[in-house]
This record gives sequence, structure tokens and C-alpha cells, in this order.
Amino acid sequence: MRILALDTATPACSAALLCDGAIISREIETERGHAEQILALVDAVLIEAGIELRAVDALAFGRGPGAFTGVRLAASVAQGLAFGAELPVVPVSDLAAVAQRAFELNDGLRHVLVCNDARMQEVYWGCFDRGANGLAVLNGAEHVSGPAAVALPVTWGGGVGGAGRGFRVYPELSRGLPLSAVFDALLPRALEIARLAWSEALRGRTCAAELAIPVYLRDDVTRTSRN
Repeated sequence: MRILALDTATPACSAALLCDGAIISREIETERGHAEQILALVDAVLIEAGIELRAVDALAFGRGPGAFTGVRLAASVAQGLAFGAELPVVPVSDLAAVAQRAFELNDGLRHVLVCNDARMQEVYWGCFDRGANGLAVLNGAEHVSGPAAVALPVTWGGGVGGAGRGFRVYPELSRGLPLSAVFDALLPRALEIARLAWSEALRGRTCAAELAIPVYLRDDVTRTSRN
């Protein structure tokens, strides 16, 4: 199976191709210019793999939460590519992608709290368990709130880590929660999105291009902000 993934929800702009366990990826970090970069990154991974877009089995994208324009861009690019090549789509949580990075960095973690900076004195956050297959599984729901409202599931014991740049912006999160490790530099990447999408695609959990919609979490996404 071949999964092509892309993400533009945060300053990390990336594309990756997962092909029978082997992965090719490209990424850059920039505050703007994602629209000019993402298609070039997609082309680069396809060219290195020596395949055309139509040879891909499914297309995955980071569906948010994240910056409004970035999440919307990822969804629109995914829709356009999927329509043109008649591909099924797998939307993947950007919070789950960060959790997956943390699990792969630390084998001892059983649970990960992801906090990404949502601007406006808020964080996007979610709690993830390490699944039986090593993949991040959401525990509960994803949220957007002030840092003070972030909480761990009462059922969690040891092996709890934190991940995401929300911890860098709001260091009080690390001080107020029982975390054994914190990875405050992590952003979501297409590489982990592809790995998470692989499992979904194998189970037939894909959607048509027109149903590949972003998840903002905020109801008032059009408010003026630093996003």
C-alpha cells in the first residue's frame, strides 16, 4: 500500500510517502508561504519514489486543529489532488501526529498529552494512549481551552509524557502535571500522519474527497488573531 500525506496546519509544512514500510519525506518550517511550498514538497517525494500520483492508494492530510489558514490549505490541497487522481482520503488529527512522534521518541511512554499553541492565550490539546500496534489512540475528545483547563484522564497511571509547542509557550503546563518527559519542540509532520493513515486505510476507513474537511475546534475561526 502507498499512502501520500501532507500537512500545513502549523509552521511545519511537510509531505511524505509511505510505501510498504519505506518512507520518503520532505519538510520545512516557516511562518508563511505554505501555499507556495506544499505542492513542490509533494512533487519531490513522488519524484524520488519514481511514481505518479495515480499510483498512490490513498491520500492523507493533517485535518487540524491548527492555524485556520493552514488547516484550510491542507484540506483544499488534499481535495484537489484526490479529485484529480480519484483517490480516497484519510483525514488525520494533527494532535495525534504529535503524539505519535512522542511515542516513537520514547518507548517508555504509555500515554501522551499533546498541547499545541492555539494563540489567543489558548492551547489545542488531547490525550492519547499508545495502542496495541504502537499507534496513538485518542482518549476522550480534542479540546481548545486556556492552559488552566488542561487535565489528564483519571485512569492514567505512570508513563505519561507531554508533547507539542504549547508546553514551550505555556511552561506552567509542565510544572502543574505529573509528566515524566516533555517534548516541547514537536510539531505535526506528514511522516507521522502517513503512519497513522496507513492503519486507517487498511481498515477501509477512508472518505471521498468532498468529505475531506478541516477540524478547527474553534467555532469563531474568523476572529482576528495571530493565526
